[in-house]
Amino acid sequence: MADREGGEDSSQQGQTTYEVSPSDMPGFMGDEEEGQQQVGEQELATKMLQIQSKRFYIDVKQNRRGRFMKVAEIGADGRRNQVFLALSTAAEFRDHLSLFSDFYANLGPPNPDTLPEDGKLKSETMVKDNRRYYLDLKENSRGRFLRVSCVSQTIARGGPRCQIAIPAQGMIEFRDALQELLDEFGTDDGGYKGELPEGRHMRVENKNFYFDIGQNNRGIYMRISEVKTNFRTAITIPEKSWSRFRDIFADYVDKMKDGGEKGPSESNK
Repeated sequence: MADREGGEDSSQQGQTTYEVSPSDMPGFMGDEEEGQQQVGEQELATKMLQIQSKRFYIDVKQNRRGRFMKVAEIGADGRRNQVFLALSTAAEFRDHLSLFSDFYANLGPPNPDTLPEDGKLKSETMVKDNRRYYLDLKENSRGRFLRVSCVSQTIARGGPRCQIAIPAQGMIEFRDALQELLDEFGTDDGGYKGELPEGRHMRVENKNFYFDIGQNNRGIYMRISEVKTNFRTAITIPEKSWSRFRDIFADYVDKMKDGGEKGPSESNK
């Protein structure tokens, strides 16, 4: 029995659609490019897929920071959702699509009595620098579909995410389209080949600070984000400056420590 058209109803109240800036992708340094991220952007290739009532555009793009993929989903009502993928992440996604397709092929007909409460039939996670991708094969009253969600770890926890939903019957077609583009443009993001350190977090009074390590074609960098309710700001520090940054910071720590150890009369001499 064929599934009905799968996918989440993006018109449901309360759902937030969020488009991640390409500046959050490997090949981009950070917030200093905001407002200029599409300047000089070049489209290298594109593929269009019609899967049931949805259209998907898979674009390979390039700017002065590097190459990446943009996947856009256009619903029957014209509503648009999109996610960005590094080329290496697109290759990992391609492999997951094969596994999800095999799993889907072995499922029996939909049975509401055995459906998990959250509707998830199979889930996987991909991590790339400061982004986490959630892959969930789900089932609801409209059918079965693969939801792909991306969350930036430098955005306040519980914040908005970008996502697309691929009807389960179209996963193989989607995988093959990815493969054709990867065959042409490769899967190498360039830069550091080792495993980057995990992000870290600290809380000071009512502020949260996030330390995330990323890389692009300019090298490795650290992004330090200060997050409060409805407020976020960040700075980006290239790896070559870390030692100098540390030395300046340590110097201030030592000076404040020395000043605190002096008595009031001594410090006023």
